[in-house]
Amino acid sequence: MAPNDITEMLLNWKNGDSAAFERLYPLVEHELRRIASIRVRRERQNHTLQTTALINEAFLKLAKGNVDWQGRAHFYAVCARVMRRILINYARDSKAARRGGGAEHINIDEAAIVSTERGQELLDLDEALVRLAKRSKIKADVVELRYFGGMTIEETAEALDISPSSVSLHWRLARAWLQRELLNGRKNGA
Repeated sequence: MAPNDITEMLLNWKNGDSAAFERLYPLVEHELRRIASIRVRRERQNHTLQTTALINEAFLKLAKGNVDWQGRAHFYAVCARVMRRILINYARDSKAARRGGGAEHINIDEAAIVSTERGQELLDLDEALVRLAKRSKIKADVVELRYFGGMTIEETAEALDISPSSVSLHWRLARAWLQRELLNGRKNGA
């Protein structure tokens, strides 16, 4: 499927053609599966969640939203952001449930997204990423698209409308900053 066809469907959907959204899913499912599988592979090795569950939840959230789609690259960037939020929310819910904090029931497939150890790491990364966004939104966006979205340097450059060399620089600097933040957090018992 040509990128222009996906962009056209996104624009039709934005302009009120609800059938365009239904036609879009089969065309983008492969790429969404790739993005989701990258995220799921980074979780604990014996989790039971399949990438389909993450894709479906992300797509349902997108269907409810009213996004001003800028094109195919923007769509995948938003998908990566939605998947990140889903994983972060499940990690928080899992942590609250372990504390007995009256968390709502989560089915076994949803709870399997994040293990206890990986869930805390994901929460720590999310907090550090929020701090990074306050310092440099572009660096935080690059991390979100590369780490959570599994995008290449070139795909990230297209999504953010910057050069690949700028993406590479932001990626290197952001990773170094995040590693330092996460290491300091562990040393300080956070």
